[in-house]
Amino acid sequence: MSAIVLSEINIYPIKSLGGISLSSARIEERGLQFDRRWMLVDAQKQFMTQRKIHKMALIKASLHDSHLQVDMMGKSALHIPFLPQTDETATVTIWDDTCQGVIVSQEANEWFSDALQMPCKLVYMPDNSIREVDHRYAKNNEIVSFADAYPFLLIGQASLDDLNQRLPEAVPMNRFRPNLVVTTDIPFAEDRWKSIRVGDTIFHLAKPCARCVLTTIDQQTGNAGKEPLKTLSGYRTINNKVLFGQNLLWGRQGNQIQLGDKVEILAQ
Repeated sequence: MSAIVLSEINIYPIKSLGGISLSSARIEERGLQFDRRWMLVDAQKQFMTQRKIHKMALIKASLHDSHLQVDMMGKSALHIPFLPQTDETATVTIWDDTCQGVIVSQEANEWFSDALQMPCKLVYMPDNSIREVDHRYAKNNEIVSFADAYPFLLIGQASLDDLNQRLPEAVPMNRFRPNLVVTTDIPFAEDRWKSIRVGDTIFHLAKPCARCVLTTIDQQTGNAGKEPLKTLSGYRTINNKVLFGQNLLWGRQGNQIQLGDKVEILAQ
């Protein structure tokens, strides 16, 4: 069996928009630094998602020394400082959770409202906003950002390779929006892991990730189809959920990861 190493690190600073690939990342209590610390909300302060608004995939983010930049074809780039420019707070909703966000700026609200052709606001999750991981799976009262439910998502490369062999047309890893991708020889080997060490950082595997229609949206065009969810549901459905990837919790040890880090299976 080949050594398992970390082959991709991805963050998605603004929930449901384009991701950013990194060579290294810092681990924070809520997840990778900058990951899903921003989110778009509609007029009812409900989170906005590619699941319903496919064109969100067309807005790309990039990370700079002092700010986040977002781009969309036909629009001037928007620079978003790492800290909000207002003191205006809002109670926002993500699935069944509510938590506090800070309105980033009027400029950002106008930019995104124009880009998506609907009224919306960009909010930031400040450090004093606490959103807890589901207590059924938490180990140390972990908290999470605006991510769907958990601080990290891991997928083994062999799992995608296995899926692509079954598809009429292969799909890239970005359909599944993982934070960590690891080299594996055996498809779905990660399903059996309970704890791992990546470099010096320990993670606990909380539960498999249930997949949705977002996986069917082409991240380059914003167009949606039936795959890969249709094929995946044929062999990865358990209790009416289509499972692909593993949600992780930070083991409170180690706080930096980089590409090429060795992945050690601590418990399975």
